[in-house]
Amino acid sequence: MKLLHIDSSALGANSVSRELTKNITAQWVASHPGTQVEYLDLAVDTPNHLTANALGFSAPAAGLSQEQQRENAVSEQLVSQFLAADVVVIGAPMYNFSIPSQLKSWIDRVAQVGRTFKYTEQGPQGLAGGKTLIVASSRGGVYSANPAMAGLDHQESYLRTVFGFFGVTDIRFVRAEGIAMGPAARAEALSAATTAIKEPTLTAANADKAALAA
Repeated sequence: MKLLHIDSSALGANSVSRELTKNITAQWVASHPGTQVEYLDLAVDTPNHLTANALGFSAPAAGLSQEQQRENAVSEQLVSQFLAADVVVIGAPMYNFSIPSQLKSWIDRVAQVGRTFKYTEQGPQGLAGGKTLIVASSRGGVYSANPAMAGLDHQESYLRTVFGFFGVTDIRFVRAEGIAMGPAARAEALSAATTAIKEPTLTAANADKAALAA
């Protein structure tokens, strides 16, 4: 079994999502001995945002500039790494109601026609199914239990949408929210997330997804 551990927070050692992904990965490995872990820190090794030179996914090298070939090689490495993983653990803090641009840049690289999805006469079809995706979601405010705030969530909703488009149906969330609402709220959020990580259902190979949102 292969696990791809991805962090995207720019806060380094002060990051809540990084703490959560570290603990989630450790818990998964403890539950599944022999799991091979690859680590990707998008805040340190960020793929370039898409440009005209980076849009030729898997295009023949003949006729491409050296820069286009380099960009294609980056995209190929990232999508191959994603497709090879059985489990993907992503640290996704909420930045301005959405995800970090570093994480969006990575998603843009793995969103490739013919690799992670394709179009058919019946509509789009995901090609990256069969994986387990665990998202460590950190938020300064509270969105999940506040209908007035739920419409501002373009973080978890986007991740569900884009990975669902890739065919991933087993998507699990560990959520720490309200972490900017004072020390007590932060401590409570971290405690709830830590408890969720320790739940056997989170790292079960075929868990009931309905019970997995922290």
